[in-house]
Amino acid sequence: MKKQKQNRKPALVLLVCACVFAVFYLAITLKNCSGSDRQNQDKWSGVNADDSYVTGGTAENTQSVAGSENFTAEPAPKSADAEADAPSEGLSQVVYEQLEQPAPIEKNPEVLLFKSAFIVSYNLITSCPNYVAWHLTDARTKGGAKRGDYIEDMVLGESSRVLPSDFSRSGYDRGHMCPAGDNKNSEQAMAESFMMTNICPQDHDLNGGWWNDLEIRCREWANKGADLYIVCGPIFDTPSPKKIGNRKNLRVSVPDRFFKVILMMGDAPKAIGFIVPNLDLHEPISKFAVPVDRVEKITGIDFYPNLPDGLERKVERDCQPAAWGL
Repeated sequence: MKKQKQNRKPALVLLVCACVFAVFYLAITLKNCSGSDRQNQDKWSGVNADDSYVTGGTAENTQSVAGSENFTAEPAPKSADAEADAPSEGLSQVVYEQLEQPAPIEKNPEVLLFKSAFIVSYNLITSCPNYVAWHLTDARTKGGAKRGDYIEDMVLGESSRVLPSDFSRSGYDRGHMCPAGDNKNSEQAMAESFMMTNICPQDHDLNGGWWNDLEIRCREWANKGADLYIVCGPIFDTPSPKKIGNRKNLRVSVPDRFFKVILMMGDAPKAIGFIVPNLDLHEPISKFAVPVDRVEKITGIDFYPNLPDGLERKVERDCQPAAWGL
């Protein structure tokens, strides 16, 4: 009997060792699997499954500066889609993210404000936008959104907000940069177009005449199926421009001129620019047409940086009003 018990001891030891080895092997296997899953998770973290560009007033992409006057604006990330040597054929099938947004500005201070349907590069020194940029399509010109009232932009700190009353009895209109008529499909976009960050002091006759005529012409192109990327804003020819408003710590600079650049995408992309004085104009639209690169030299703004380099150079140096029906 003693002999049988002694013979069982080695077998029992082997069995225990086998069990320990099995548990150890299982633990290693589970750890490797977990590590692999974590690597995959890290690899895809931050990737948006719906990578289409939306200019929305969300917490992630809105430059909120309420209650703060000391901040640094961070430009929105640039798209990697626009390769320098991309072919020009079939560009109507190519989606260029953020194509309407210029490169970060070096010449002037800017705060980027992303609204639901347009982008504002705002200048706290002039109390005007450096530019407003948007993507105009036929759909945006149609809808039941009604014009609203001019309102202050609450995303800015209180001491930086332009008020509608700052324009009262100034002799200047509250001139839209992104027009209300380009935001008829959205109540939110329509309301945002009346925020004072989208407004510049504009000559009354220019606002209701020549400038309005060009806005109407853009909508007509969009209604015919054109895909337009538009940027417009003020030009100040002196470091000490005329100012309006009666508040001691905030007055609004009056632009000497305005610019607008328009890019029409499609199988044969083309672009055109305009520079007009802040005065009543009676000349035809074509008289003020200039190449986009001319507008870049005057404003210091790099337009359409997400285009392939070769295409960008081509469309920005050409200026053919007749090709636009002007």
